[in-house]
Parts: sequence; structure tokens; C-alpha cells
Amino acid sequence: MTELLNALLQASVWLSVAVLVLAAIRPVLLRLGGAALAYRGWWLLPMLLVVPYLPLPNLPITGSAPVKGVAAALRAPDMSADTPVWPLLLFAAWLAGALAMATASWRAQRRFERALGRLQPRVDGSWQAQGDPGLPALVGLWRPRVVVGPDFEQRFSPAEQDLILRHEHSHRRHGDPWANAALAVLRCVFWFHPLLPWTVRRLLRDQELACDARTVDPHPALRRLYANALLKAQLAHPVAPMACHWRSQPMLKERIAMLKQHKRKALPWLSGQVLVVGLCVGLGGIAWAGQGTGAAPVQVNAKPKEMAAPQYPRSAFEQGVSGEVLLRVEVDAQGRTGDIRVLTSTPAGVFDAASIAAAKQWTFEPALRDGKAVATALKIPMSFKLDDTGPGQ
Repeated sequence: MTELLNALLQASVWLSVAVLVLAAIRPVLLRLGGAALAYRGWWLLPMLLVVPYLPLPNLPITGSAPVKGVAAALRAPDMSADTPVWPLLLFAAWLAGALAMATASWRAQRRFERALGRLQPRVDGSWQAQGDPGLPALVGLWRPRVVVGPDFEQRFSPAEQDLILRHEHSHRRHGDPWANAALAVLRCVFWFHPLLPWTVRRLLRDQELACDARTVDPHPALRRLYANALLKAQLAHPVAPMACHWRSQPMLKERIAMLKQHKRKALPWLSGQVLVVGLCVGLGGIAWAGQGTGAAPVQVNAKPKEMAAPQYPRSAFEQGVSGEVLLRVEVDAQGRTGDIRVLTSTPAGVFDAASIAAAKQWTFEPALRDGKAVATALKIPMSFKLDDTGPGQ
């Protein structure tokens, strides 16, 4: 539980870093490459959320990195400390919030789809809905469809209709429904993050601005016509979390203002691309290296699971000999023992074979680093003492 909360905290920190960096450089990206480059810069967000959990190269285990404290665990295997309750409470609170956000998003999407009513195919490849809960829009994830309202032909001229359909098809070609789906998941996982509301609004706005630019830039003469189409349809309905809405009232002025900007020259545009790639690679590398190294100390030590006591050598019992052995036992990520060596033994060689034979049968709960099972090595002291009942440990 604690490992999951630590991972969530780490991801929240990188989410903050990505959002703050993007907010700072957004004016530069707009100046260099326009809305399309600003939207492309959002690739930094998934990069910093995924890269820290990619595996680092595994280094071989050496005898210089033993796990300490195992001897105490072996002396008192039944003694356990009280488990703190706060990780469980925090996890329950996070899970409740995530489920509530997922339920709200699902209901909003279902409400939107039900409000569409019956869909009828059109000759231009789009679909016409009976209702208008915020259309035109690109609806669906696996097979997205362009859906227009019942008054689409009456409200817009043929030229405006063509521009609107180009806009929605551009959303589909560039995979924007998948970006919206990822954003919906992000809202569920990081519902508690104070920067998330701004992140969602800004990403969706940059998505629309980028799509506007892709639609109008090849046809500069149609900018005024496109702006008129935006003015004719202002979205007053709540948006669906998984749909790409063409009209959006809160950003109407921003969209029209961006239409006035001309296509960027090649050199600034190329500089902007290099800046975005450099940020993704640079910060992604820092996040990846921030895991530590492959030989970093484990965060949770391996714990004994089944440890059979060794057989007391008959010759040592008959001679009344007691002794001690210190073993180095390698434990793999599945909790199985590997290489076993005797580091010290007293008397020398008397109890070595019995100790190694017993250690080969042992199993452990594997050590954990960042919530993942890893191989490690343990130093395990063993004591052989005589009692009145016969040979034993």
C-alpha cells in the first residue's frame, strides 16, 4: 500500500513539473510554431508520467551490498510491529475520489450520447443527430464519427459546412479522441491535484486551436468564413469528456484571435520543434535517472517465508561441539535462494554443509524497490547449540 502511495506522490510531483514548465514556455511555443506546436508540447506530460517507471539496467548482485537486519528477523520470526493505518486510509480516500470522478465522467458521456437521439448517415460521411447537446462533434473512441445537429444545413452555408467537417476529420486523423480518453483517465487518477483543472482546460483549448490552425492554414482566404461559422454556433451545453466539440463558448475570442495569425516561417518553426523534443528528452532523462541505479539499496528488505532448521551434524553432537556460521544467501526476485556461501564458521568446516543444505530449502518474500520485486543478498547468522533432547539448531 505504501509503495502505491509513494508512486502516486512521485507521479504527482512530475505532473506538477510538466504543467509548470508547459505554462512557462507556452508563449514561446506560440510565437515559434503557433497553436499546433503548443499542443504538441503537451507530449511532455505523458513522458514525465511514464518514464520514471521504465526499468533501469539491472546490475549483478555483489557481496558488498548485504541486507542488514535479517538476523534480528530470524531470531524472532513471529514478532511483528503494528501496521500503520494511515496508508490504508489514504488509499481508500484516493480510490473513492477516483471512482467518483470516473462515475461522473461516465454519466456525462452517457448523458451526451443519449441526448443525440437516433443517428442518420449523411452523404458527406457524417451522421445527423435528432438532438443537439453540443454539436458538431467527433463522437466515439474506437470508431469515431462526425455528428452534426438537426439544423446543420439550415444554420451553416455549404462552405461553412465544409470547413466544419474538415475540422472534425482533422481531429480524427490526429488521434484527438485518444488524447481525450487519456485525459479522462488522468482526471480520475489525479483528481486531488490542484493543477489538474487548469491542465484539462488548457490542453483541450490547445487541442481546438491546433485543429483550427490545421484546418485554416492551407486556405488563408477562408479565415473570415471560418470565424463567421464560429460566431454562428456558440456552445452553451456541458461538454462530453470523450467528444471533440467544434464550438466552445469560453474560448471563442481566443480562437478568432488565433485565426489572425499567419503561418510561421521555416526557421522559427524548426526551432520550436527542437525545443519541444529537447524538453521531452531532457526532462524525461532526468525523470528516468531519478529512479536511482540498478544497484541502489532496496526499500523493503527480503523477509523469511519458510526457513527449515538445519540438521545438527551427528559427529558434532557426539563430540559435544557447538558453533556458529555466517552465510551469504542470494535471493532472486521470486524469493528463491541462489548462490549460498559460508562467510565465517566456528569451528571451521564443522557446520558448513548442514547450514548450506538447510539454506537451499528456504524461501523468502522478495525485496522490493519502488514497489517491484528485486534480487538481493542476505547475511544470515546461524547458531548451533546443544540441548538435552538431541541435535538441533
